[in-house]
Amino acid sequence: MEIDNAFTDAVARVQLLDAQPSHVQLNLYGLFKQAKNGNVTGSRPGVFDMRGRAKYDAWSSNKGMSTDDAKLAYIEVVEELGA
Repeated sequence: MEIDNAFTDAVARVQLLDAQPSHVQLNLYGLFKQAKNGNVTGSRPGVFDMRGRAKYDAWSSNKGMSTDDAKLAYIEVVEELGA
């Protein structure tokens, strides 16, 4: 349960950060989705849905990572950002 509490805390701290570059936001998004839902589901959005495609790809890049490992990676990124 300790990892869950640390993850919840990191999610709350991320909200306090200044705006981050899109690659950082996508990395956090992908790790968050992997931590909460496991491997990516559904099909990749079409070429005209660039935002949806980027989010899908960010989540998909963590395929095979356990939810606990994704939580730890998310926490590490948040700490590196200084939150």
